[in-house]
Amino acid sequence: MPYTVRIASLPVIQPRHGSAALLDHLAKRVRLRAESVIAPLGLRPRHLVALPVLRDGGGSTQQALSTTLQIDGTNLVGLLNELEADKLIERRRSSKDRRRHIVELTPAGAKRLAEAEFALATVEDDVLGRLDDEQRETLYRLLQQATGADGVECTPAVDAG
Repeated sequence: MPYTVRIASLPVIQPRHGSAALLDHLAKRVRLRAESVIAPLGLRPRHLVALPVLRDGGGSTQQALSTTLQIDGTNLVGLLNELEADKLIERRRSSKDRRRHIVELTPAGAKRLAEAEFALATVEDDVLGRLDDEQRETLYRLLQQATGADGVECTPAVDAG
């Protein structure tokens, strides 16, 4: 139930329970544990933003990936350089438009991503262990709603050339 406080003579309605501090604490716990389980796989959290999008979308143009991930072009190039150096992705010029790059997940990238997702499932079990399956699903839906995300979508890479 909200309550009212006065700040500088103006009434401000405050929620009885603020979630920001709890979300921040939970995020830190997940981040620290996640980093520790993916580091042995040669991955960083930022890699796990791009790889699932490429897997789920079957590849993407570099520009569409930048838009989807909300990463500026310079930072995306750095991220893709790291992934490409480990042979987790491939970039090639579009045969239809030589100015565009097509980015695709390699079989090695798909395998590494699967290993990371398995490791991250153990992190979720550890951090969210006090929630049952239904509560976890509710939490997931609420977080999606709060972020305005029904899932990350990317324009597929169409290159019939």
